[in-house]
Amino acid sequence: MLDQTADIPALMREIGESAKVAAAELASASSQSKRAALLAAADALWERRAQIVDANAKDMAFAQEKGLSPAMLDRLRLDETRVRAMVEAVQAIAEQEDPVGQVIDEWERPSGLTIRRVRTPLGVIGVIYESRPNVTADAGALCLKSGNASILRGGSESFHSSGAIHACLVEGLKAAGLPEAAIQRVPTRDRAAVGEMLSNMTQYIDVIVPRGGKGLVGRVQSEARAPVFAHLEGICHVYIHAAADLEKARKVVVNAKMRRTGICGAAECVLFDRAVVQTHLRPIIEDLVAAGCEVRGDANVAALNDRVVAASDADWGTEFLDTIIAARVVAGVAAAIAHIRRDGAGHTDAILTEDDGAAAEFFARLDSAILMRNASTQFADGGEFGMGAEIGIATGKMHARGPVGAMQLTSFKYLVEGDGTTRP
Repeated sequence: MLDQTADIPALMREIGESAKVAAAELASASSQSKRAALLAAADALWERRAQIVDANAKDMAFAQEKGLSPAMLDRLRLDETRVRAMVEAVQAIAEQEDPVGQVIDEWERPSGLTIRRVRTPLGVIGVIYESRPNVTADAGALCLKSGNASILRGGSESFHSSGAIHACLVEGLKAAGLPEAAIQRVPTRDRAAVGEMLSNMTQYIDVIVPRGGKGLVGRVQSEARAPVFAHLEGICHVYIHAAADLEKARKVVVNAKMRRTGICGAAECVLFDRAVVQTHLRPIIEDLVAAGCEVRGDANVAALNDRVVAASDADWGTEFLDTIIAARVVAGVAAAIAHIRRDGAGHTDAILTEDDGAAAEFFARLDSAILMRNASTQFADGGEFGMGAEIGIATGKMHARGPVGAMQLTSFKYLVEGDGTTRP
């Protein structure tokens, strides 16, 4: 491969050509070889954990010099515990059922034809992401499991971490006798590489998946010439219904906001039904403030706690990714749904209620990719859904929605069999 100082279009063309060749081989690779590659990669990740953490220290120093926010630094940081989580995710993906070749449907026609619809890889998947180095492991593993070659372009902040992780994935490929070009990493911080992936590699890349902030995802959605699996923002809501259990609500709201504020499943707005203003609002706001969260509320919320900051119009549609949450009182289920439709992002929204009818209405009338009842929005994660990991959360209406795991990285083809059958 050309080195990272070489001409970027030439570098990306070589990566694309290698990925296309690898994808053709992976499409028919055995389940056993893919599993072996992933388990070997997981072993390498754990064996080299000290080197990965050392590489991450270089990235953390670089990011701090750039002035990244605490939430972004948290996304970037790796320690042994987080490396262990990466290892477990890759192992979980390895042990999943192989989606490639699964029969989705099968039927016979009066003509004598037997028709099967079976899962098939997408081909080459380009993944463009920012500061979370674990995406290197998650994306590479999921693409391999689903028989796809991948081209991974991590952010400049995670350059060294991603390189160390990628080397472990390649080690796994080599151990299983699979092409090393099945998982490639763009070896440069030069942003021109992103432009090449978006605009000039349609002959190589079949799908683009962006993982990052609004700026990155917006650019990908506007410039990409290949199909995109993406979500623009994670403006997640928690609606506390009139029939919400107070103790459940207190636990869920604080967890949804404060467990990790820098992830896309973090709650950014809490809506209180006016029926619970006197019972639920004050203790929940006090819990958030005590946990270190700035609450930006409407007049009804601010009236009950002098530490609440008056919300601006912009606060209702903002992905803070920080220790900040917007809070508003709404007139009921219909008003909560109207607010979420207007200011949400179609990512994840939750209702807290013991009323089955209210939950059913919330689920039926909203079309977010993920809808929850009496659970923290921080469960919006492929690992928590049993997918091992995710390559991202998709909020579009086509093909994949919600956490994108190995199965969502396949399409299908029709296998039609006859016996000398001709059409009259």
